[in-house]
Amino acid sequence: MTAGPTVPPQSGRVPRRDDAELDALNERVRAAGGFVAEVESALQRVVVGQRAMLQRLLVGLLADGHVLLEGVPGLAKTLAVRALAAVVDCRFQRIQFTPDLLPADLVGTMIYNQKTAEFTVQRGPIFGNIILADEINRAPAKTQAALLEAMQERQVTTDGVARPLDQLFTVFATQNPVEYEGTYPLPEAQLDRFLVKIKVAYPSKDAELEMLTRYTAGFDADQPGSKPVAPVLDEGGCRALRMAVDAVKVAPEVREYVTDIVRATREDTGLTLGGSPRAIVALFRASRGAALMAGRDFVTPDDVKDYAPAVLRHRVIVAPELEVEGRTADDVLQGVLTRVHAPK
Repeated sequence: MTAGPTVPPQSGRVPRRDDAELDALNERVRAAGGFVAEVESALQRVVVGQRAMLQRLLVGLLADGHVLLEGVPGLAKTLAVRALAAVVDCRFQRIQFTPDLLPADLVGTMIYNQKTAEFTVQRGPIFGNIILADEINRAPAKTQAALLEAMQERQVTTDGVARPLDQLFTVFATQNPVEYEGTYPLPEAQLDRFLVKIKVAYPSKDAELEMLTRYTAGFDADQPGSKPVAPVLDEGGCRALRMAVDAVKVAPEVREYVTDIVRATREDTGLTLGGSPRAIVALFRASRGAALMAGRDFVTPDDVKDYAPAVLRHRVIVAPELEVEGRTADDVLQGVLTRVHAPK
């Protein structure tokens, strides 16, 4: 198994970087982009025709952010997350959200041990690296709220004690847009914790024909063992890639472009709620991840523009009069991106 790029030693002092050090850092970022391409290639051997979804999944993981996937049933949302966990070779936990799911079913509870006459912690499935929250909007608000602390602070509180989660803890949640019976829409505070929201579309005809070819050759998406996925990265390699994302350069004019886009959503008459300061940081992080995906050590305005809808669509609220006309958040955001001047 390839372990991925090496995690450099860390110290409390931030040294000054000369030209040689900067060149070495840039080379490490470009090398990390090669590992990312290898991970993406491994995912495409399992998931057919959803390259945009796979790229955004990877950007979420690289940028240390949580991901919400929305699409009709059968579009490989769950399969993609399972494959990602196998490629990264980390602790994977799948949680099926249902109306009777309780917060303790997620975070765990205290169990009385009769032999020792003491209470011990029974950890819930949230203690993992990659967490698949399947059909997250089927759980009631109380259970959804149990994720807020975990997603924001990477810790959960049981019996009044804060218990840290793993450094690589990342939530990948799925929801279906067409099923409203027995669902509980995610509140804005919950949505704001997701770095990106991916809208998963139908694949092309060629991709669907390829699916049939693979199925007749023995691959069945409902049987994960029918096409084993070889690990490409381990936990240390994944942490190193996240450090490489943090090293991607963002020019002052590109930073201003990120800020201008989010601030413009607050002034747009088509939106009753614009992006928060957290949205600015999220777009900044996602753009860095996109640059690394492309094998670059710097962010371009196109990176920002490409990921702005995924970062902002779940953080804004469309005005009621536009909703009546059938306009969506993506429609309004495209108008914002057209009006905000991009640096050359």
